[in-house]
Amino acid sequence: MTSRARSLEIAVQDLEGVRTALAVGANRIELCGALGVGGLTPSIGVIEQAVAAALDAAAPSFVHVLVRPRPGGFVYSTDEVATTVRDIRAVRAAGGAGVVIGALTASGDVDRAVTAELVAAADGMQVTFHRAIDAVDSPLETADALIELGLTRVLTSGGAARSIDGVDTLRALKAHVGDRLQIMAGGGVRVGDIGALFAAGIDAVHLSAKVTVDDPSPSGPGGGAQSYDRTDAGVAAEAAAAVLAATLEA
Repeated sequence: MTSRARSLEIAVQDLEGVRTALAVGANRIELCGALGVGGLTPSIGVIEQAVAAALDAAAPSFVHVLVRPRPGGFVYSTDEVATTVRDIRAVRAAGGAGVVIGALTASGDVDRAVTAELVAAADGMQVTFHRAIDAVDSPLETADALIELGLTRVLTSGGAARSIDGVDTLRALKAHVGDRLQIMAGGGVRVGDIGALFAAGIDAVHLSAKVTVDDPSPSGPGGGAQSYDRTDAGVAAEAAAAVLAATLEA
């Protein structure tokens, strides 16, 4: 029996996370800043470092960058769209393999005009539509729109707080789109969920594999938080092993 390929994406915030994801055999990363607020566009410095690390590891398709101009919802002003377009072009110039985007209208539909503009700015890079899809009324119709707009994949929890609780919607999405759009489960994914998520037929899983660590910096009214997130190598390795097991069992 030929096993069906499964893939693992790890959300990381820094070069250490990039190297951890490479070491455990993840298929790609979503490079973000500020995961604590759902993720924002990372700095150009960390993007360049990530691309260099991936190229050193002979993984040119590894770095996918979240391009999101601010926290909050996904209805963007003209200025915010212009910023996003510039950031996408910067990712491409830095050698990124893909970008992760999402834009909605005030009525809760995919903003086709903005999405088309962002896909055009990507100019051949892979484009993932992020969990903005979990805020729409009809994920199946939304998936059709994303296919028409030329996106590569969609990251979704199936509309639930945790992907495992949205598995029925994930299964329906995959059945609806077939091979026209990659369906990647993300949102509260735990290692123990991975087998069941792949059993629903999806193509990939996404998780942050992060742990909160204490910051040794002195505290004070002008200081930052006394903790920060980093990629947990143990969790990342367990996730990679679970993806491999699911692939071999397929």
